[in-house]
Amino acid sequence: MYNLEQLRMFVETEKSGSFSACARKLGKVQSAVSQGIGNLEIELNTTLFDRTSRKPSLTPHGKRLLPFAESILQQTYELDSVNDSLNLSHETQIRIAVDDALLPLITDLMNIFVMHFPSTLLDLLTVSASDVLTMIHSDQADLGLMFSNGDFPQEVDLCYVGSLPFNGVVNPNHPLASLDKVTVSDLMPYHQLLIKGLDGKSSMHSAMISSHIWWGSSFHAINTMVKEGLGWSYIPAFIAEKYEKNGDMVRMNLSFDHKPWPVQVERVMAKQKTMGPALTWWADAVTHLLDK
Repeated sequence: MYNLEQLRMFVETEKSGSFSACARKLGKVQSAVSQGIGNLEIELNTTLFDRTSRKPSLTPHGKRLLPFAESILQQTYELDSVNDSLNLSHETQIRIAVDDALLPLITDLMNIFVMHFPSTLLDLLTVSASDVLTMIHSDQADLGLMFSNGDFPQEVDLCYVGSLPFNGVVNPNHPLASLDKVTVSDLMPYHQLLIKGLDGKSSMHSAMISSHIWWGSSFHAINTMVKEGLGWSYIPAFIAEKYEKNGDMVRMNLSFDHKPWPVQVERVMAKQKTMGPALTWWADAVTHLLDK
């Protein structure tokens, strides 16, 4: 039966262009490589390389079988990598609850995380701020990232990460969009769109200004309603800017906002949470998320 070493010789010979180059790459003598590939051809009952020219070239059968050999070697590498990580006591799974508006800020971290902890599964839960607290307290998540709701619950640990500016936004065709400057009195007749978690707790992102309130359970829901012209709301400035460029929203010039007002972002974890290397990495990465 052929083995992994023979498959490495097969793949590396094709990459390097010769048996001698393969031997140098694998730290072997050329005769060992020639014999290894010859034995592989015997086991497969086919010819992988045409040896009639100065440099060996793949036969049609060799070209067809090469991707399978590469796939086997790649899967072997991944198996060894996961096993090494498990032997280093890396966690098998990390559960992160994040306010859906903050999700775009951690995608780069996820790409970096998978390189450091390839064996650790990531369970990403996008919810509202109050639901982040609930999931941490009920041990449904290991780490949370959310906008501050103004509370200081004793059952979890909060860490201030930084602040993000918010803008008041509305659909470009909404009556409020045509006003050069928008006052509180202008806002009151129209639906204000606010966030309420599944636990019934409302977000502290904005005070209730309008006499007509509609609720959504996430920023995704709020953004959709704003784009459809159903009302006005406050959303993170980096999201407002993106939608404004796409022509889906406009940022209102509010008479009572001299500049975009900041909302605190907090990392939340259970008190005395046991932390392995993967969770420790996430806690540190999230803590410094808004440093720049």
